[in-house]
Amino acid sequence: MTAAAEEAGLLAVRTVDAAVTGIGIVAPGGVGTEEWWAAALRGESAIAPVTRFDASGYPAKFAGEVTGFVDEEHVSGKLIPQTDRVTRLALAAAAEALADADLDPAALPDYAVGVVTANAIGGFEFGQRELQELWSKDSKHVSAYQSFAWFYAANSGQISIRHGLRGPSGVVVSEQAGGLDAVAQARRQLRKGVRAVVTGGADAAVCPWGWTAQLAAGGLSTADDPARAYLPFDAEASGHVVGEGGALFVLEDGDAARERHATVYGTVVGCAATFDPAPGGGQPRLLDAARLALADAGVNPADVDVVFADAAGERAADRAEARALAELFGPYGVPVTAPKAMTGRLVSGGSALDLAAALLALRDQVVPPTPGTARAADDCPVDLVTGAPRETRLRTALVLARGRGGFNAATVVRAAAR
Repeated sequence: MTAAAEEAGLLAVRTVDAAVTGIGIVAPGGVGTEEWWAAALRGESAIAPVTRFDASGYPAKFAGEVTGFVDEEHVSGKLIPQTDRVTRLALAAAAEALADADLDPAALPDYAVGVVTANAIGGFEFGQRELQELWSKDSKHVSAYQSFAWFYAANSGQISIRHGLRGPSGVVVSEQAGGLDAVAQARRQLRKGVRAVVTGGADAAVCPWGWTAQLAAGGLSTADDPARAYLPFDAEASGHVVGEGGALFVLEDGDAARERHATVYGTVVGCAATFDPAPGGGQPRLLDAARLALADAGVNPADVDVVFADAAGERAADRAEARALAELFGPYGVPVTAPKAMTGRLVSGGSALDLAAALLALRDQVVPPTPGTARAADDCPVDLVTGAPRETRLRTALVLARGRGGFNAATVVRAAAR
């Protein structure tokens, strides 16, 4: 940065506490943060046969679906024809997060609050319906809303419109890593002077078109028992299960949050992202992402009290993550958990939901269990929390995520001062 740029205030980045003051969750197992968290602590799996369409003809028949979500309770009748299911889920999560933070954007300057969300699939269900209209009828039956309802940025746009968020906005597309990458981007906006950002991730594609795409990508479990379909770090792991939903947060300037006496769940103190080399070009770089995030947070591996793992549910990927954790912390060196085993992998929403679980774990001083998996495989030397929650002292948590295409992300969160 040049002296002239500094004087002009251009490119200026300041040190700021990135405080999480609001959480909103719409995910398999619960609509609403406390409902979902209670289910996570009970270790209740929400993985079950698909109900949103007839999956009997597909090799994968289980999903983590959001149940009990009534669109009309969260979205106006006017907006329903304009939005895909994922946008309705995201709008509900954003509304809960803002209410939880007790933050009214209308009471702040025009550009004080932005929105950065992650979405990797877009509005597949909406797009599928419109394609059916096109091919079964004609173009006159295709909704004009198709022009934007399918788009990755629809969630950010609709949240911005509903709540009048005129600050910096955007969308991140990095598959399962997206939820963490969006929070990292939001943190950068706070450092540039934005007061608060609604951030996180959500995806929903439990429909034939989305299902076909997921099957083509590979890695889905074809087990015939939902209780055995997604078993992270288990010797019998055979793939993952797709889920829908996610989590959104209010990430706020810590000084501003303290001035208004806001409740703070925790602080995002470290973020990092890396990219794997092309196949055959070298080792995966999840470990590098974890190390960079710890360095960004200014903490050592010994300071980490719990890891929320990516937990792919595929033997080779699980072994690779376990080796990375063993190298960083030592074999069985830190409690590791994967509450996503109750929901399935939610694509962009998955890592955001893990971050929410980490913050709630710091709040309540308890680690949620990994449903399904009874014990980690011998070639996965991790202290996996299974069976029941583990009460322990928690100050710092590390959240990891890997996305298809080589994305890796890591986030370090620290408990709020008590």
